[in-house]
Formats: sequence, C-alpha cells, structure tokens
Amino acid sequence: LPFRQTGAQVRAIAEISDDMSSQSPMRRMLQGDVGSGKTAVAMLAMADAVEAGGQAVLMAPTEILARQHYATIRKMAEAAGIDVAVLTARAKGRERTEILERIANGEAQIVIGTHALFQESVVYNNLTLAVVDEQHRFGVHQRLRLTAKGTAPHMLVMTATPIPRTLVLAAFGDMDVSKLTEKPA
Repeated sequence: LPFRQTGAQVRAIAEISDDMSSQSPMRRMLQGDVGSGKTAVAMLAMADAVEAGGQAVLMAPTEILARQHYATIRKMAEAAGIDVAVLTARAKGRERTEILERIANGEAQIVIGTHALFQESVVYNNLTLAVVDEQHRFGVHQRLRLTAKGTAPHMLVMTATPIPRTLVLAAFGDMDVSKLTEKPA
C-alpha cells in the first residue's frame, strides 16, 4: 500500500482474514467514518479472496461511487497483478459483452459496480467475496441476489453510519462487526 495503515485497519484486516480462513462464510460489517480507510480494508480482503483463487465484487449504490472505487482500487490492484473490471448499467453492446466474458472466465478477478453486478446475465467464475458499500442503500433481497452468484461467498458490508451491536444483530442477524475508530494520517 502507498500509505501506512492505522491500528484499527490492521485489526479489522486481521478479523476479516481470520473469518475468511474459517470453514463457514464470513458475515461481517465494517463500520467507520468517511475517510477512515474502509476501502483500503475492503481492497485487502478482496486481494485475499483473489490470492485464494476466487473472485471478489464490490457493489456500490451509485455509478459515481462505483467508478471512484474503481479508480482507487485499480491502481493498488494492478500493482499487485490483480485484474479489475467495472460493471454498471452504462456498459452496453460490445463493451458489456467483453466485461461479462472477462467475469465469466475469471480474468476479471475483482469486479466493481452497481446493481448491475447481480443481474441475471452476470455469471461469475468463482465468486468468493461480496463487499457491499453503503449497505443501508441496498435491500436484503439485493444483497442475497449478489451472494447467490457464488457458492456461499463471504459477505462484508461497509457503513459510515454508527450502528449499535444490538441493532446489527436485530437487523442483520448473526453478523460480526469491525470498527475503524482512527483516521489515517
């Protein structure tokens, strides 16, 4: 990474890595203020999924946010030899066909996009991690449609909204929580 991680990021990455190495699928929420480094933590989790031979997706609620994530993550991922694609409703015709082929054959190891990620025409080679940014902007059925694209993939949801643990359990079921309580320098 082109920066030093905070202690909270290191802890969150370790918690996520431990979850992803277990036998059952991870269900974890990553909470942190805007600018606390959630995207960097998600990038490292996605890199773990790719290193283990799988694919990862990051779903954002808007095309603008998806393209911002793509621009940020692509630089770090490509430096590590990881192929990243972006898929939104804007992709049409030949461009869309090429992106869908790269996803289906596993060439696109990390896919960043919007609701387009869980459409029927999208077939993943080996989806092992689904990351949902601003999770409160998506419904339960939308998150389930995304995870249904893989065989019991890990799920990491990110939010800047502080949610007490009891509400997380009530609203999302059995979900662990990692908190980014520091901001990078």
